[in-house]
Amino acid sequence: MTVSDFAELGLTERLLRALKNAQYSTPTPIQRRAIPLLLDGMDLLGIAQTGTGKTAAFTLPLLQNLDQDGNSASPKTTRALILAPTRELALQISDNIRVYSRHMRIRQAVVMGGVSRGPQIQALKRGVDILVATPGRLLDLVNQRHVQLSQCNYLILDEADRMFDMGFIRDVRKIVAMLPQERHTLLFSASMPSEVAKLAQEILYKPQRVEIASKSIAVERIEQQVHHLSAAAKRERLTELLKQPEMEKVIVFTRTKRGADNVVRRLSKDGIRAEAIHGNKSQNLRQRALENLRKGRTRVLVATDIAARGIDVDNVTHVINYELPNEPESYVHRIGRTARAGAPGIAISFCDAGERAHLRLIERLIKRTLTVVGEAPYEPIGAKGKPNKSGHRKGPHAPNKKRRRPRRFERRAA
Repeated sequence: MTVSDFAELGLTERLLRALKNAQYSTPTPIQRRAIPLLLDGMDLLGIAQTGTGKTAAFTLPLLQNLDQDGNSASPKTTRALILAPTRELALQISDNIRVYSRHMRIRQAVVMGGVSRGPQIQALKRGVDILVATPGRLLDLVNQRHVQLSQCNYLILDEADRMFDMGFIRDVRKIVAMLPQERHTLLFSASMPSEVAKLAQEILYKPQRVEIASKSIAVERIEQQVHHLSAAAKRERLTELLKQPEMEKVIVFTRTKRGADNVVRRLSKDGIRAEAIHGNKSQNLRQRALENLRKGRTRVLVATDIAARGIDVDNVTHVINYELPNEPESYVHRIGRTARAGAPGIAISFCDAGERAHLRLIERLIKRTLTVVGEAPYEPIGAKGKPNKSGHRKGPHAPNKKRRRPRRFERRAA
């Protein structure tokens, strides 16, 4: 039987009222499968991309379980901990909790780097029901004895694969070691590399596995294009595209922080206002740039992959990959910023000669070939082989030229 209404999932009337106020009527596949399991207190391993509704899938049952427990947090403690890899994702989770708990008495706090510790320390003094945190700042506050985790009975680890990518896994293991062994634990990840599988085995107890086929990888709604051009020609092509009126709200992705800043400076010289968001920006600047994009005050946001997950900006019309990512999965997360909530979207990728291997990996992952705009790249016959000193490539179809045998000269007798 297909569940078509949140009321059929066993949620309480107060949560249903909050969902109605937020105009959420039909649960997504991961919500239909995960919520009943979590209300029953089972550990869960969830494999799902951003944009599938997974935040509500773990937030709604957590709120209901905390509300029905009837306990309150002691000073400097938390009843539930949600770990997120980025500040933006932590803030987004906190915003969702605020929406869903509007008819409940739930205290929550967010702790993350890039902003002052003072307000965070103050929020933790009374104790909180839910603490949303990035690993580094949480460990700092634990070590300074502003919060302790011995009374935390719920642990949710979101974007576990991203935790590994960003080097947080040692911090995560330290944090898990501070929690009670008897707890309700959830782990969500967009992919399941061996490191994430090992962590899941370490921290979950007889988990239920919920895997949702990625909407992002299907990407039927996203028109995907590739422009083959030299690295030097990317700036001019980007400016040409951004001057088109249909480019209403655009996210441009680069591989590096320096690259993002350079793109913003070049666009400014070309008369196009843009803002950058990356790890070297303060949290206030990052939030302001996102808010400017949401409100239409800025039309172009230039970002590193830190913005590819966990940022929910409505009505992004175009995503432009100024540089292709090193990991094909990052491409999926990048283009997932457009075509959200049933809207169409366009993803445009620039590909220079040095990025063609990345392009092949992306096309293999998404099981489709990107539409070439303009001229296809020139590759010599047998281009799959490596170029030799003369610039030709050796391959199965390379011309079979016979090598000339050197002439032998014999010294004649005088």
